[in-house]
Amino acid sequence: MKIGNRQLAIGKGKITIFGIALCAVFYPRCAPVEAQQPTKVPRIGYLSTVSPSVNRARIEALRQGLRELGYTEGKNIIIEWRYADAKLDRLPALAADLVRLKVDIIVTAAPPPTRAAKTATATIPIVMAFDDDPVANGFVASLARPGGNITGLSTLAPEISGKQIELLKEIVPRLSSVAVLGTSTVPQYAQVSKEIKVAAKAFGLKVQQLDIVHAGDIETAFQEASRSRTDAILVLGSPVLFSQRKRILDLALKSRLPATYSRPEYVESGGLMTYGPNINDLFRRAATYVDKILKGAKPADLPVEQPTKFELVINLKTAKQIGLTIPPSVLARADRVIR
Repeated sequence: MKIGNRQLAIGKGKITIFGIALCAVFYPRCAPVEAQQPTKVPRIGYLSTVSPSVNRARIEALRQGLRELGYTEGKNIIIEWRYADAKLDRLPALAADLVRLKVDIIVTAAPPPTRAAKTATATIPIVMAFDDDPVANGFVASLARPGGNITGLSTLAPEISGKQIELLKEIVPRLSSVAVLGTSTVPQYAQVSKEIKVAAKAFGLKVQQLDIVHAGDIETAFQEASRSRTDAILVLGSPVLFSQRKRILDLALKSRLPATYSRPEYVESGGLMTYGPNINDLFRRAATYVDKILKGAKPADLPVEQPTKFELVINLKTAKQIGLTIPPSVLARADRVIR
């Protein structure tokens, strides 16, 4: 058949001009449709003991770490935020909720959430933003080879206690005795206590160890410290102590005792001084674990990292309230000074 001066071929295996025209107009209907699978957006669970207002800086540090690695919340990553609002008994249910959602990873903001997540799942990867002693707590087999579904970062650095003793000696020149508030049931207590004794001996200091197992032990401990005429207080890391930090700060201020603490939250709330791992940096670094796991790495093969950044925070307002002058040499080394 001829159309004008063009030959129109009709038959098996031939493509006609008419057919080409039809496909040009109706291409979507003529072309084979291939099933396109939507790109899965990773879903991360975040489990915290406290409300977001308490640890806003840590949350932002995690977000910053994710942004640095190319993750934008709500765009190519989803984060399910769960907070126990300082009620530890809520953690198991919140962890179970994240498991039901089938999140790809659970990021835990402290040891209690890690324990709740560990109980809730043995398969979903868990990234600890920090833990005082993950081996002693039973979360990993070793720092180098975690061996299970948990990995992340640790604040474990017992030698810090020695530095805290040294700083107390610098700000209280006549320091002769230190009362140490700790909790003997905390796994790392024995190792930290040993380091404190070694440091105190080097400075010729007497150490009074006061065990705080329950909240009711706090006032008794301060009474004992007062009776023994201690010159300063060192508060170790402990869930019970951290949860009662307002009472501890009030008693330290009332006793006019210089004190150094395990976390910056104490100093931000009115404590005198803290020296220890930069927790915000650990939360930022937790994002690298999220990234590696999303790219196929297994928690069992990712070593637990220890702190690389430390910070000294001093509250000058509190120093003034207890009649203490912080030497310029110490202030010059401070990462943050609260006035």
